[in-house]
Amino acid sequence: MSKEDKAIRIIGAGLAGSEAAWQLANHGIPVVLHEMRPVKTTDAHITDHCAELVCSNSFRSDDASANAVGLLHQEMREAGSLIMACADANSVPAGGALAVAREAFSEMVTEKLSTHPLITIERCELTELPSAEDGSVLVATGPLTSQSLSQSILAATGEDSLAFYDAIAPIVHFDSIDMDKAWFQSRYDKIGPSGTSADYINCGMNEAEYKAFIEAMLAAEKTEFKEWEKAKYFDGCLPIEVMAERGIDTPRYGPMKPVGLTNPNDPETDPYAVVQLRQDNKLGTLYNIVGFQTKMKYGAQTEVFRMIPGLENAQFARLGGIHRNTFLNSPKLLDGTLRLKSHPHLRFAGQITGCEGYVESAAIGLLTGRFFAAEAKGREAMTPPETTAFGALLAHITGGHLIDSNGGQRSFQPMNVNFGLFPAVEFSKRREDGSKMRGVEKQLSKKKALTKRALDDVKNWLKQIA
Repeated sequence: MSKEDKAIRIIGAGLAGSEAAWQLANHGIPVVLHEMRPVKTTDAHITDHCAELVCSNSFRSDDASANAVGLLHQEMREAGSLIMACADANSVPAGGALAVAREAFSEMVTEKLSTHPLITIERCELTELPSAEDGSVLVATGPLTSQSLSQSILAATGEDSLAFYDAIAPIVHFDSIDMDKAWFQSRYDKIGPSGTSADYINCGMNEAEYKAFIEAMLAAEKTEFKEWEKAKYFDGCLPIEVMAERGIDTPRYGPMKPVGLTNPNDPETDPYAVVQLRQDNKLGTLYNIVGFQTKMKYGAQTEVFRMIPGLENAQFARLGGIHRNTFLNSPKLLDGTLRLKSHPHLRFAGQITGCEGYVESAAIGLLTGRFFAAEAKGREAMTPPETTAFGALLAHITGGHLIDSNGGQRSFQPMNVNFGLFPAVEFSKRREDGSKMRGVEKQLSKKKALTKRALDDVKNWLKQIA
């Protein structure tokens, strides 16, 4: 029997599929990793690399002591994550966040997978789900699942819809930014894991400039949906113009918030709004406009974004775009270890399960890899405690729906990892002198208690499943 005959098959070499393949192979289980690129491309990918980042280059906060996504970073490192190892090796300055040089990152992931003796990468499009006779399969096709495979998933699940819409932000050449108007600064001068207190480029606006910008953005020509398509956006990745449609000040309380920033070119005047750009490659020649996912047409983007002070002559390495995302009604369809209840030879991982974010997708891939590996060795798949970031995210996916006032199930929505998903924790509400903590100080004490408990529990879980 060949290696491929005994292998776990993984469909999709994105963040989740790549991480799952690595976990399986490092536990002695052979893997066949199916990736349709470059045989068939998508609307958002540029290369055929594994784990290509198609939206931001940020893995968000790397603070493992007081931030839920930073905690997830550390749990993944503890579990031997390929994605985190490659992210750490290719980090670029980004304040308190972990951001990566996107091409170098995906190239490293591809090289690691391609040279692993237990991983075979097959470049082909699978148009339908394999049958149970083909053995265990992980579906990690992500938000850009092909139409034909989506139909096969629909048939297996009995559902009638898998799609919502997501948008990607533009990238600007650094040398086209007017640094006489823009300035380097991280919000509140925070120092991150790979940078200084001045990792973002900031473009300030006064009130008149802001209102003119919002007006032009709302009037700009947009990508239109067909009549049968209904745009359902994830609130954590709204197009900037959709934010503006919700109220003229909505962007100013979101990605354009001016707090924690001071323009050294005009220190006496607080900016009314600020557009931030974050380094996108190792060389520092490219910067992406933070939070500016958009569905504006290309010509309109160029015109509107050049209204931003400092970007009047901006040259764009990539303009924003829009693409279809795909996810399951996971609480209904998947069991506690992410198997499809109707077809238990199939597991799902990544954004298709209803998690949101690069790190979250990779984390779910890591878990499915561990679940498959346990079963291949004749053991029961043991889920992580809900007190961990792994467990909290898994619990949301497999049972995270809300019940409305009439007792019915609300629509399941994708979600980033956050402390609201964790069980309550006991924590100190008093200072060493006995006085009561309040406000931010009290919340910080709670977050530190949550992260300490999580890291203790994840280490115990990893020992138990070793």
